[in-house]
Amino acid sequence: MTDAEKRLWWRLRELPMEKSHFRRQATIGPYYADFVCHAQRLIIEVDGSGHAEHDRLIADSKRTEYLESRGYRVLRFRNNDVLANTDGVMTVIYDALRPPPTPDPSPPRCAWGEGNGQVSATRSAP
Repeated sequence: MTDAEKRLWWRLRELPMEKSHFRRQATIGPYYADFVCHAQRLIIEVDGSGHAEHDRLIADSKRTEYLESRGYRVLRFRNNDVLANTDGVMTVIYDALRPPPTPDPSPPRCAWGEGNGQVSATRSAP
């Protein structure tokens, strides 16, 4: 493991287990993921400078497409980002593990005649 991967691995192990359980160098089809949480369908890749080269970008794109087609979300971080801003990287990961908010199934409330195409009725006193 690179220094960045080692640092991230130690920080991933600090996450609450009920929320996540990461494995390192896990196989998914023909690929090895740097870190994967199968329960949350989340993959974290830590890339060195070689991943900025054209051929590597194409290979990474195909790899990400394959992993996403299997229902995984892929987060990619550069080695430098992990080493220089570990807390920021962990914030992104933590946010990705948080469940999305549940939408309110109720329609918005509005008074009779307001914005619903209805004409408001007036009552006359008896």
